[in-house]
Amino acid sequence: MRLFVAVWPSAPVRVALENAPRSGYRGVLRWVAPEHWHVTLAFLGEVPERAFDDLVAGLRAVAHRAGPLAATLGPSTVRLGRSVLCVPVSGLDPLAEAVRAAVLGRSTDLPFRGHLTLARARAGRSVPAALLSRPLMASWQVRAFSLVSSVTASSGPHYEDLVRFTLAG
Repeated sequence: MRLFVAVWPSAPVRVALENAPRSGYRGVLRWVAPEHWHVTLAFLGEVPERAFDDLVAGLRAVAHRAGPLAATLGPSTVRLGRSVLCVPVSGLDPLAEAVRAAVLGRSTDLPFRGHLTLARARAGRSVPAALLSRPLMASWQVRAFSLVSSVTASSGPHYEDLVRFTLAG
């Protein structure tokens, strides 16, 4: 199973994202479908089925210790590398650190860069500068996170929540 741990934006945040300009740049960008908008707390990659129960137990323990968090989207669009158009998301660092420690068995040296991906540049392309620094702000109360399955198909990825963890606080 290919898995990641994510936070999904609230309905009002999704509305703000849907109202942001997303047209144009056909052949240059692949826009992320609204049902796929999320903030990845930890990417796990391929996980053997025999490790699933221990993984869930570790994430459940994180959820029992953590309380709700305020997440803030914005203030504007940025580029990660050459090929990812996204919006920064702040406020999730403590949860991401706890999740990473639980699922990796330790803290990671790679810093958490909270973001929500809006589009990816097609092969050999980069995100056009005209799409950068566009104002896009919203905030929401994060009350849960999910263990998500990712299946890649020719039509694009398919995400499915396998387990949803409610934050105890």
